[in-house]
Order: sequence, then structure tokens, then C-alpha cells
Amino acid sequence: MVQLQTSSDPLLAANPTYAYVNAFIDELQRSGVHNIVICPGSRSTPLAMAIAAHPSLKAWMHVDERSAAFFALGMAKQLKRPVGLVCTSGTAAANFLPAIAEAKLTHVPLLVLTADRPHELRETGAPQAIDQNRLYGTHVKWFVEVALPEASNEALRYIRTLADRVAALASAVPAGPVHLNLPFREPLTPAALPDQPLPPVEKRDPILWQGRPDNAPYIRVNDALPGGIPAAEMERIAEQASSISHGLIVVGPSFDPSLTQPLLALARILRYPILADPLSQLRGGAHEQDLIISSYDAFLRLESFTRRFVPELIIRFGAMPVAKPFLLYLKRYADCPQIIVDGLGEWNEPTQLASQLIHTHPATFCAELTALLAQRKQDRPVHDDSWLSSWLRTDRVTRQTLRAAIQDFQAPFEGRVFTELADLLPEDSTLFAGNSMPIRDMDTFYWGGPQSVATLGNRGANGIDGVISSALGVSAGKQSSTPTVLVIGDLSFFHDLNGLLAARLHQLDLVIILINNDGGGIFSFLPQAAYPDHFEQLFGTPTGLDFQPVVQMYGGTYQRPADWSAFRQAFQHGIAARGLHVIELRTERASNVAMHRQLWQAVESALRNQED
Repeated sequence: MVQLQTSSDPLLAANPTYAYVNAFIDELQRSGVHNIVICPGSRSTPLAMAIAAHPSLKAWMHVDERSAAFFALGMAKQLKRPVGLVCTSGTAAANFLPAIAEAKLTHVPLLVLTADRPHELRETGAPQAIDQNRLYGTHVKWFVEVALPEASNEALRYIRTLADRVAALASAVPAGPVHLNLPFREPLTPAALPDQPLPPVEKRDPILWQGRPDNAPYIRVNDALPGGIPAAEMERIAEQASSISHGLIVVGPSFDPSLTQPLLALARILRYPILADPLSQLRGGAHEQDLIISSYDAFLRLESFTRRFVPELIIRFGAMPVAKPFLLYLKRYADCPQIIVDGLGEWNEPTQLASQLIHTHPATFCAELTALLAQRKQDRPVHDDSWLSSWLRTDRVTRQTLRAAIQDFQAPFEGRVFTELADLLPEDSTLFAGNSMPIRDMDTFYWGGPQSVATLGNRGANGIDGVISSALGVSAGKQSSTPTVLVIGDLSFFHDLNGLLAARLHQLDLVIILINNDGGGIFSFLPQAAYPDHFEQLFGTPTGLDFQPVVQMYGGTYQRPADWSAFRQAFQHGIAARGLHVIELRTERASNVAMHRQLWQAVESALRNQED
């Protein structure tokens, strides 16, 4: 934490601006906000100094606004509570947008506090002044143009209430970012202003000026999910599910530990396999794994499988999984009833194929449906387990085939990073996957293990920006010293090099596995690869960068292992030591595509032999 030196007491300000801002900042911490990321600037001085002076707040300084926003995003993602984000006026605020868009789509609570020029300086040619009203459009849950500061009971009642309201709103289901634009007039420092005296003490309401006793918030805000599904509708769903044996349960990205056991109980009574996204938190851990399918991205590519396995009911929880083969499978069987259970009150249904979308708490839905199915068990026909056993057998053969074939590759194979990590990651570590190829290889090749590993990624906007900063924010928000590991491609790494500064400034621990194929590796798998004339210029975009000096500039250690044995040694060293460690794996895009295709052929051959 960077300590800013100020003589101002957070509760006893010397001028009206600081009386107002201190009340606001004090109320934020009373409502549960304890971490605020600050970018340097002049117009935001009242906010920055009030935050730094408050004993119950931790200020995280970050000189680059875009990286700062992703850092706050990662921290809020880890803490599951609002994190503040402060910047000065002008284009500094515009640099927050990518992370705010990600926060909105992935329901991460952020409080975005942008300082601004007062109204009389807007659209007059004043420096560092842009239109900041509704700057982030629909990417925030709510926007507030905060009233100009003044020192009165009425103003402090307003600003304390506003602080409690926005903190609650950021956390309310569905969580997300809230934007407050705060205009300030000069002077911006906390010096006393003789021409703007504070009201005498006897006219100050102590609750408003000092806050409620025992650090209680000025107004308590309670948020609850809407009520459960009507009993008649649950009965209808139970009747539908009890008559269908060829069903699937699908779980997208999730971080709700309360869902695991109710979900497993539902799958067990229905005898449905669970297709678990790599960010579902289901692929590893102490819970039972016998119904979890983790390699479906590989075998759903095969016509020989999808033609034979026709689903009759799909129950999906949360957002869509990463795997495109699963999306194509849904489109192939567009008439199959789909029930989407969404606990965030949103419309997570991009396929436009679902027959029912239910807004309720997923764990409650599973428990209620399981109870109804148990009551019907006596009258229910005995399910033929051949459907379930076939999916489980296919998953097992696919994983065994992929693991064996990967070992035979002579050239470095990008997907092997995740099979190695499944064996190397210790209990309670965190694995953060970058977008484009890393998250897709994680989907196919990370099958988990007995250890509990939290799996995270920015799968809302799916951008390649701010990934390093998000992972560092996760590391900063962790309450334990267990490792945080980021797997990232070279273009994503280049895009957020500024984010590395946070590791040095705040002494954070992060192991980064940099998969460097010198360009946009994912495009080699896409239709654009069929047009070679301008492919490298427009899509491959090689940079030829040597990242070692940059890593060292930010105080990190850098290693480029020559083989997988050296990779394992470098990784073990990285998670055992403190600080920033970058392990670069050099790969080649064309051979990486060829090896992926060899693996699909190997899986298809193994499954065909199994049928014979």
C-alpha cells in the first residue's frame, strides 16, 4: 500500500469539499468497501487524500488507468465485494472502459469514481475536460452525476446515503459496476478556506458528520434473490425430467460453491452426465467426480459421436460454456428442450433455442427438483444407464487418448501446459486463463485433479486486454499465500505490459506462463487461415518481441525452459518463491494447428476402436 502523507483527519475536515468527501469515503468503508485502486491526478486530489487518510481503507496506487481498472476487476472478482476505482478528469476516465465492460458482463462489483471539472468549466476549452456524463453507457448498472460538495447537514445526509446505495447496488444480483462522476472546484487540497467557513459545531448533526456509532452504515441495504419457482411449475419440470433418460446437465462459468453438492445430487437422481466448463469449479476438488465430463470439447467435434448421441433434455446453469463444439451440438438438435437456470436475473441464452429460462437461485432449484424427483422415484420407470455410461466411457477414452498422444509430440505443444498444470498446481491455488487460445486449450486439456483449484478468466467481453492486471488483482485479493498462476498468449501479454508494474509496486506474487507463438495463434484455427495472401499481415500479426528485458525491468524473473522437465522445475521454483515469475514457452503456430488436428484424429480412431 502506498501511504499518502496528509495532515487532514478523515472525519474533521478543514474545508467544505473535504467535509463532504470524507463523509462519502467514510460511509463507503462502513458499507463494506475496504480496497480502492487510485490513479494519480490533480482533480481527484480530494478523493485520493481522503482515501489515504482513512485508517480502514487500503489504497492501491496504479499509474496506468487501463491496467488499474483490470487490477480492480481482478481484486473484486477474488473478494466478491466492491472495489473502488479512482481517476482524475478527462481521458483518464475513458481508459477504464474495457475493464468496466468486462465487469458488467461477468457481474463483478466495481465502484468507479471519476473526478471531473465543475459545470462552469465544461465545454469551455478548459484543459483535461471531456463529457464524462454517462461515459460508459450501458456498461454500468447505474450512473450518478454527484452534486457539488458543500458542508451542510443536508449535503452530508445525501452523500452518506448515496455511498451506501451504490455499494449495495454494485453487489446486488446481478453484481456489476456503478459509475459516480464527482465534480470538484479548486482549491483541491485540504487547506482551510476562510471565505467558506464550516457551520458551527452546534449546527452539525453528529450522525452525519461523524457517522453512526460502532461504524454502522447510515442506511442498511439488504438484497435478496427473487422468490422460488411456483410449486406447480416445479412439479411440471419434475414430471418432464423424470420421463427422460437421455438428458444432459451443463454448467458454464461459475464461482458458487453452494451449487456443487445440490448439482451432483440432481445429476445422480436423473442419471445425467454433467458437462463442466473449465471455469465451473467442478473439474477438480474433493467432491465426487464420477459424473463430471471434462473432455467434451474434443469428442463433440466428431460427427461419429454427435450423430449417435441425441439429447432429449438439456438443463443448463449460468452462462454458455467456452466450447464451440457444444454450441454446434445444440444447433444440430435445435428441437431439444433446453431449460436455462440463471441466478442473476439475466438473459444468458445466445443460442435462441431454449424452451425455458428460469430466474432463480441454482442451488435452490437443484435441491427442490431433486426432492420432487425422489418423491416420484417409486412411480418412475427405471432409467437405462446406457446413456450415462456411454458419455462417461467416451470421456474417459478421450482423456486417456489425448494424454498419451500429447506425450509423443516432439515440438512444444501449447495444450500440454494444462495437462502439466493439473498435476503441478497445489491445493487452493488459483489458475487464471487468458482469452483466445489459452482458455480454449484449458477447456480441452485441463481435466483437473483431486486438489481444489479455483479457475478464473475474463469471460464476459472475452477481450485480450487487461489480463495481467486482472490476475494481479486476484493475487492481491487472496487471503492466503497459495499460488496464483496465469496462462496467457503473447499478444495478450504485450497488450497489458503496463500491468506488470503492480507486481513490483505492491510486492505481489504471480507466476505467468507465457505461450509465445509470435502472433494471434487462434486465427490459424479460423476460416481466415484459408486466405494466406494477407493472413500474416492482418491476422497472424507477428511482433518478434523479446519479453525478457521487460520482465526484468519490472523486477520479475524470466525463464525459457528447453523441455517439459525444465518447465516443471521452473514452475515449481516459481510457486515456491515470492514475486513475479514469467515462464515463456516458445511455440510455432502452424505446427500447433497440425498437432491439434492429429489429436482429434487420434480421439476419433480410439472411439471407433472402442465401438468395435
